[in-house]
Parts: sequence; C-alpha cells; structure tokens
Amino acid sequence: MDNPNHKGNVAELAIATEAARLGLSVLKPLTEHERYDLVIGVADRLLRVQCKWGAHQGDVITVRLSSCYHSPTRGYVKGTYTASEVDLFAVYCQELNRCYLLPMDLIAGQSTLHLRLEPAKNNQRAALNWASDYEFPGAVAQLAERSNGIREAEGSNPSSSTPQLSVADVAFHDRHRFENLKQTVGMDEFYAKLAQYVRRAEAGQETAVTRWGRPVARLVPAGALTECRSLARRP
Repeated sequence: MDNPNHKGNVAELAIATEAARLGLSVLKPLTEHERYDLVIGVADRLLRVQCKWGAHQGDVITVRLSSCYHSPTRGYVKGTYTASEVDLFAVYCQELNRCYLLPMDLIAGQSTLHLRLEPAKNNQRAALNWASDYEFPGAVAQLAERSNGIREAEGSNPSSSTPQLSVADVAFHDRHRFENLKQTVGMDEFYAKLAQYVRRAEAGQETAVTRWGRPVARLVPAGALTECRSLARRP
C-alpha cells in the first residue's frame, strides 16, 4: 500500500476500531482541516487524537509525525504538532496489526519517531522508545485508571487544590506498567533501559543500581529527593 491517503484511512479506521473494542467513545470532527483526526473519550476526558501509519522496518516501527498541506500563497508547507493542537498520537502498524498510543511530551516538535521492538544492533542503549511501553490497550487502561484516581481524590476532598493534569503528566506513568523492571539492576541493563527506569521513577518507584554486584547508585523520584533535602535542613 503506497498511497498516503489510503494508509491514513486504514490507520484511522483501525485505531477507531481498537478504541471501540475497548469500550471507549469515538468521535469524528464534522469540519475539515482539524489538526486531530478523532476525539476519544477516556474516563471523564475527551482527548484529541492524531492518527498515523507506522511502518515496520526491521526492529523498529517508524512513524512520520510531520504534516504537509498546500497553501495558495506559500505552496506546500511542512509542520509539526504541538500540545495545544493534539492531546495524543495513535499509531497503527499493519504488519504487526497493533495500535500504539503516544503522549505529546514524547513527540511534540518532532518530525519522525522510532518505536523499538528489539535491542539496537549498534549497541545503542539510552534514549530508546520501546514499542511495548505504548501498546494501545495497556496505555488506555493506565490513562483511565490514573484519571479515575485523580477524580476520586478530588471528590473525597472538595477543598483540594489539585491542579488539572495534562495528558503529558498523566500519560502512562502508573507503577503497574513497570512490573518487568527490577528494583535492583546491574549497570549494563540499567543503561540499556534508561528511559524506562526514568519513567519508573516518575511513577514513584526507586531503583538500586549495582556494578559487579555492589550497590553504586540509587534512582529515586524527584519528590523524594526534595523531601530528603528538606528534612536535612531541619534543626
């Protein structure tokens, strides 16, 4: 399938079907030229979703994130997306028949993204985006669970001043997503999965790093470090 329009249509329908299969509301804009293709309801949130085709190339899924349109005065114009225009990106990979859901903090301003299926052959270990972290059912479940948790917390304390979290804040940082990661990890594995362990810390979990079996470092949530410093300053 080489026609970009056909690819876009197939991706959009596949993503809408996957969302509907999960029991989500799926809305389609009535007007044209919106920066998003669908609106998907997750818990009590309506999220603007841009749908993209993911090309399976070896050990990665390549996603073209830029947009292109024709302007009468400027000709063909290429651009990227911002968080003010889109809440989430959904990707459909036909070869794998899988959908992925990506937060805007991962892709804002980028023109291309690679979702890795297997470790890199060039031994690159840091700053990799693992496709398994963003598979559609798990990502939606965690987004809904976190959104419901925030709503319940606010409902139990009407005077709470908890701010409304953006999708980038909510997106996929629940602790249950990191059950395959270790509490104590060797330096090589830690380096290979650095991005995942950082997201694990964002979810509130600590990781001890060892070298040759001996503890050398500890990755902790930023809030925990601030609390420790505050306690240290007390008389």
